[in-house]
Amino acid sequence: MGEPSPGTPPSLRPPEDRLDSWKEIAAYLNRDVTTVQRWEKREGMPVYRHLHDRMGSVYASRAELDAWTRSRNLPAAQEDGNNASLSNPPVTPPRPAILTSVTRWKSVLLPAAVVAALAIGASLWFQRMEYFWRNPIADARFQTVTDFDGVEQAAAVSRDGHFVAFLSDRDGQMDVWVTQVGSGQFHNLTRGSVTELVNPSVRTLGFSPDGSFVAFWVRKHDGSNGGDISIWAAPTLGGQPRPYLEGVAELDWSHDGSRLAYHTPGPGDPLFVSAGSRQSEGRPIFIASAGLHSHFPLWAPDSAFIYFVQGSLPDKLDVWRIPPAGGNPERVTSHNGRVSYPVLLDRRTLVYLASDPDGSGPWLYSVDVQRRIPHRLTSGLDPYTSLAASADGRRLVVTLASSKRTFWRLRIADSPAEVPAAARISLTTSTGFSPRLGPDYLLYVSATGTSESIYKLANGTATELWSGRGARVFGGPAISPDGRNIAFSVQQNGQTLLYVMQTDGTNARIVSDSLDLQGAPTWAPDGQSITSAVADHGVPHLFRVPVDGRSPALFVQEYSVDPTWAPDGSFVVYSGPDIGTTFSVKAVTAEAAAHPLPTLTLTRGARHLAFLPGGRALVLLRGEIQHKNLWLINLETGAERQLTNLSPDFDVRDFDISPDGREVVLERAQERSDVVLMDLPRP
Repeated sequence: MGEPSPGTPPSLRPPEDRLDSWKEIAAYLNRDVTTVQRWEKREGMPVYRHLHDRMGSVYASRAELDAWTRSRNLPAAQEDGNNASLSNPPVTPPRPAILTSVTRWKSVLLPAAVVAALAIGASLWFQRMEYFWRNPIADARFQTVTDFDGVEQAAAVSRDGHFVAFLSDRDGQMDVWVTQVGSGQFHNLTRGSVTELVNPSVRTLGFSPDGSFVAFWVRKHDGSNGGDISIWAAPTLGGQPRPYLEGVAELDWSHDGSRLAYHTPGPGDPLFVSAGSRQSEGRPIFIASAGLHSHFPLWAPDSAFIYFVQGSLPDKLDVWRIPPAGGNPERVTSHNGRVSYPVLLDRRTLVYLASDPDGSGPWLYSVDVQRRIPHRLTSGLDPYTSLAASADGRRLVVTLASSKRTFWRLRIADSPAEVPAAARISLTTSTGFSPRLGPDYLLYVSATGTSESIYKLANGTATELWSGRGARVFGGPAISPDGRNIAFSVQQNGQTLLYVMQTDGTNARIVSDSLDLQGAPTWAPDGQSITSAVADHGVPHLFRVPVDGRSPALFVQEYSVDPTWAPDGSFVVYSGPDIGTTFSVKAVTAEAAAHPLPTLTLTRGARHLAFLPGGRALVLLRGEIQHKNLWLINLETGAERQLTNLSPDFDVRDFDISPDGREVVLERAQERSDVVLMDLPRP
């Protein structure tokens, strides 16, 4: 097979391999933009252009650029476009003896020059490819800090490495705990006084520079806007927790403690820099684009940059950095995955959590911030949920987690006074998530290794309907209104694909392979098209995708994701962008005109919505980030009714309603995690 020609996207390109602009390509090749553009035109350098995008929007593969560079082996002067000329013509030696001597020296010097050039080239190649890279935690000493039943998460370590703080439900609800390393004693700092402390999307805990107090993220109970989020603090040795920075979602102090970087929960997570511990009265140094988030601010040891994680939640994120004075942010990693908790071991060694291209993880990763080649540091199967480091980078604290998903069924009661109990559904597969109820069957997704499959449970027997090697099903499958067909979105081989198949698994076919699909798809009530969010320059908009092969069409112009059609097809509801930890629910008619709804603001993790038959009532999840209950909203009157009263440890991640509106299936997530120390040897 021949090499792909420029302009034709290759079939396989992992996200971390991709360079997304002329500037990134030029920086990777250590040349200016003009030179690499000339190479693409004259030398066939493999550069690709996005379909239906502006001509200047390009991308390239690091691996393909490396192969192209080795195949060309252009002289440095030619590569830079500099035509060297001789200022003086050569002088012909007058005597044959001199000519013989020059010939003899050429026979010696030429091979030596070739050997030297090869040695220099090999050295540069080894450095560029990080052949001599060494795992920064290879010789780390591991020590388990906690061995509680339940959940420990969001661990933090004091700058001197002597204290560790973390969230734990050891006393029944989530609290802030602290321990002195090696003491074996644990102290509850909040003792149930704060109702909501959990937010996996930000660094919720941190020590003050002198270690005297622990700062933690707080959201007021049932808060509905960014103003309900703030930073509180509790003395490390015990004392009453108090508000510390109102309206602030996340912070980090510079290494000398003289400056504070923080962001607020407003749109785009505005990032500020202030002196000391006071809030800034000036303008933010950075605001993320519409629909994007900017979390985990981190000062560099020399205060030259503030690193942060930017992107679309939950799994299209990367590490960026920006000078404290502001300016254009610079991308450091290229995972486009679940990236979080960056820490710096020294000026160049960045360690962070990131998922693999197949969606597994997150795992520990490391990158040299100058060479920017990512390396996975661990090979275990348990994912990491948090990471922190002492000021000298010699002590790391992580949380290792294991989780399982289970399905539960319950009846929807006719009376508000009746709250039925949930009963567990037995599965023959090892895992199950994203449940969807058909007329007489249950669909769900199951994972095996790096591949995911769609299963159908009917009459107590699970049957595999579809599987894809290295595929990840996202958003959950959607059942057509007549119950005969299934639509589902898949990420596979660097593409997002929209499939349709019959409910017995036959006639599976791709109806779209050119759209950057986001969230969950849903069938239009007439069964002739599928509505799904599609990313356009990072912002999702609803599109209609006909199942007969016609071209997709833009449906909703504003930020919109996870649609659900009313049964009569008169309108569709969808989610707006996250602002802080909440998002609004909106609706448009089939003609894309605004449709009135009662005011609905929900908490992150509750985007799936379901109509009861008739379309007058909507079922949704409401509550904290990791503990929600089902509620029913009458769309005509605005009346609300709580359908479930689940225990605090019952974390609902997804749900669905049966076609007759009498039953609901819940997906419950249960996690067990521990805090682990890594002590790195001194250099």
